[in-house]
Amino acid sequence: MSKSLARVRAALAAAGEAAPVLEMPDSTRTAAEAARAAGCLLDQIAKSIIFRGEESGHVLLFLTAGGNIVDAAKAAALAGEPLGKADAALVRAETGFAIGGVAPVGHLRPPRAFFDPRLGDFAQVWAAAGTPRHIFAIAPDRLLVLTGAVTGDFVA
Repeated sequence: MSKSLARVRAALAAAGEAAPVLEMPDSTRTAAEAARAAGCLLDQIAKSIIFRGEESGHVLLFLTAGGNIVDAAKAAALAGEPLGKADAALVRAETGFAIGGVAPVGHLRPPRAFFDPRLGDFAQVWAAAGTPRHIFAIAPDRLLVLTGAVTGDFVA
């Protein structure tokens, strides 16, 4: 088992979350791929979008519905600092995950996180579990608690 997957499983277990982590036969790297694999609506995918805080130098996590696009200006206003592109090395160093498998939990250094209210429209959402082929289902209110995210408007 990969270290990334093990961290996600451990984080879920430590939170008392019984969400099983599923390995899919095909890639779940994109929201569309994950929705096809899970057999759910695109917006039921909790996409992990990572930015670099230009003042803090650390990554920030924006959890958004799979069909939504993060508006960088709105995201920066919500975060209270200018945002830039987080390169693969920074994402890996701070989260422990490779781009395409960034989970909302199990980070090496838990980032400041923000939550798209659209995710709350569903009884269950699906999120990456640390690899491009693993996902887990969870109630959005539980995901919000586990990530310590702030709910806000940051989508286009």
